[in-house]
Amino acid sequence: MSASLPVAARVDLRRQPIEEVLERVEQALHARLERHTLVRKRRSLGGRTERGTWVRIERRGFERIGPQGWNGTEAAAVLQGVAMPEWYQGVAWRERGEPVMWRADELELLASPSVAKGALVLEDPGLPDAWWEALNASLGALADQQTPRIATPDTVTITQEQVTQTLGEVFPGIADTRIERWTPAHADLTWANVMGPEFSIIDWEDWGMAPRGLDAATLWGNALAVPALAHRVRQERQTDLESRDGKLMSLFFLSKIVGPHAYEEDPLLAPARKEAERLVAELQL
Repeated sequence: MSASLPVAARVDLRRQPIEEVLERVEQALHARLERHTLVRKRRSLGGRTERGTWVRIERRGFERIGPQGWNGTEAAAVLQGVAMPEWYQGVAWRERGEPVMWRADELELLASPSVAKGALVLEDPGLPDAWWEALNASLGALADQQTPRIATPDTVTITQEQVTQTLGEVFPGIADTRIERWTPAHADLTWANVMGPEFSIIDWEDWGMAPRGLDAATLWGNALAVPALAHRVRQERQTDLESRDGKLMSLFFLSKIVGPHAYEEDPLLAPARKEAERLVAELQL
């Protein structure tokens, strides 16, 4: 993206008036949103419609929208063999006078809720074996797809240069940060974006090509406060996480926890430091 693009003012949708946005979405999709089901997050909204579907709405600044556009959820509708809600329709518009885009997507309403309300988990959700089997099948099918899209984890396009810079700043002992294999990834595979007990993956707006192991590392890293769950993720996704790329992606995730902005009360911090030490030692062999 060009550095000259204007930066959108930060807005927290949990606190901003949103009725005008909701009404615009209802008119465009010809569906009434059930206000009592509304879920408000910092930059996205979601809720059921009267016809039994789900609508996700997101606000994103121009500086966070790359040349490939911003239709990841729609583009993901063609993926085969991946457990995900069916996409029905979408609408996008520019906020008048601001370097900001809005997008709303109407999707299948899933029976199971998110495994966690936030990205990480603090207790074992007790997922059945069938859940793990479906996770493996979906990630395997996703890796077999082809796409020109590039993943945008945390709304930032992932590149070799970004990986090298991030790892170099936090883990200077890693001399070789070269990624060998890139595969399609969800790019935001947190516990809030996987459903259970019936497995499915939601929120596909940032998917695309990424270093092998990004999704597995994200799910594993967000489980570190629950050792048994983190171990299960490592066991199920061993092929990805034990690869050299997977170890680099694990450190890439851990860099956000143990780096210069480490938060001492973060429940992930202590196990993240331990795992980072292990991974750095293994990569230096």
